[in-house]
Amino acid sequence: MKRTQHIVHNNNGGWNVKASGASRATKHFETKASAINYGRDIAKKQHTELFIHGKNGRIQSRDSYGHDPFPPKG
Repeated sequence: MKRTQHIVHNNNGGWNVKASGASRATKHFETKASAINYGRDIAKKQHTELFIHGKNGRIQSRDSYGHDPFPPKG
């Protein structure tokens, strides 16, 4: 099963890329931009979604790299 990727702040500094449901980070980065680039590459390869969180833990944005229907339903 493919997992969504999350960019989350690390309390000790820096940013982590974590798969949904994972207890440990896939990789740690000093900058948020580096973490986003890495997470985006994984999401593209796995055709999943990327969730970017702020320091407060809230989702700031999300990108989908799956097979989205076009035009969208609704």
